[in-house]
Amino acid sequence: MPLDILCLGEAMVEFNQTGGRDSDQYLRGFGGDTSNCAIAAARQGAKAGYCTLVGADPFGDLLLDLWQREGVNIDGVGRRPDDPTAIYFVTHTEKGHAFTYYRRGSAASHMAPADLPMDLLLSAKLLHASGISLAVSPSMRETVMSAIAAMRQAGRQVSFDTNLRLKLWPLEEARLATDAALKLCDIALPSLEDATALTGLNDPRAILDHYREMGIPLVVLKCGAEGVMIADKTGRWRIAGHRVKSVDATGAGDCFDGAFLAEFTRTASALDAAIYANAAAALTTIGYGAVAPIPRRPAVEAFFNSIGRPEPEKL
Repeated sequence: MPLDILCLGEAMVEFNQTGGRDSDQYLRGFGGDTSNCAIAAARQGAKAGYCTLVGADPFGDLLLDLWQREGVNIDGVGRRPDDPTAIYFVTHTEKGHAFTYYRRGSAASHMAPADLPMDLLLSAKLLHASGISLAVSPSMRETVMSAIAAMRQAGRQVSFDTNLRLKLWPLEEARLATDAALKLCDIALPSLEDATALTGLNDPRAILDHYREMGIPLVVLKCGAEGVMIADKTGRWRIAGHRVKSVDATGAGDCFDGAFLAEFTRTASALDAAIYANAAAALTTIGYGAVAPIPRRPAVEAFFNSIGRPEPEKL
């Protein structure tokens, strides 16, 4: 089955602290930025698939069950019997949410270019990867770059979320590898926090210009509660954020990515896609976990019916 979007990276089982920072209760869920993206895209009606390796263990079984329930194509998922599926914990502090990962030596970290399902990859309109996909391991990084090269050669589109995790690699290494990937992409989906660390720039407009000058056709800068800014060859725009009763921002950026790509592959309008994804990302923060609160299209449309669809501001 031809896909709209194929996401590439590592998925994990999540244990998210609930009831406040002193709670000893954890809610089991799922994470992994590109997996979250695939699920978010599928919930908006896109034909989404996932490409990774998982262990032949109960956590790998849980992930396969999750993707099948969510309607995410798993033809690109392989299993390694001798390596574990990664897990991670989310705790909440006065400074926000913190992540503790147990992913060293995971099945996905052993992924190599030979593991790429080329027929499935080239059936997709768009490939999505991230900075975390690059950081998992050197072999995973080579796999991502090979997939990007294949998509470019086939005339397909590539999107990339910088998703910087300095627990996984040093900043300078991250900067070099991320820039190399971004220069080959059609759509950049950085967060303001990541972009500031990677570029040394603080002004969102300067960040947009920086990435456009790298040759990226479309830059979508996620600014958290403040909304989103967009730049392409026709100009720059800002879309204000939505005020909601947020309890957990885990995975909000991933939800944005999936909703944006689903709407973009459907309409080919970056502004319409950003307006839609901005609302979906806000809605996902009103529940706990990276996956469970991701809204489906009817919920996003109902949100617009209640508040109206915002107009972008030309910058």
